[in-house]
Amino acid sequence: MTEPTHLHPRHRVDEVLTAPVRLSIVAALSRVDEVEFAFLRDSIEISDSQLSKQASQLEQVGYVAVRKGHVGKRPRTWLSVTEEGRVALRWHLAALQAIVDGDAAPHE
Repeated sequence: MTEPTHLHPRHRVDEVLTAPVRLSIVAALSRVDEVEFAFLRDSIEISDSQLSKQASQLEQVGYVAVRKGHVGKRPRTWLSVTEEGRVALRWHLAALQAIVDGDAAPHE
């Protein structure tokens, strides 16, 4: 049996980005160079623990970079999307658009 040459676009959907919170994080970060943790948390309306957990998962797969430092004596965390994260977001959105557009129709 030969492999099909045209796979349904759902096979190109990024499993990491199917979670709405992770998609929200990467999408928000794709519009800026870097953002402070609290600002991102408030922007996408999630708790500290949710953002921390999801950012860690995104960092593990290479989609997000986390930088820690201080402003005065107060610890701060900044997040940014990596080039790999930008590419993953573009591919994920393209796959979703292909599904919506019906590009999954069988070819005759």
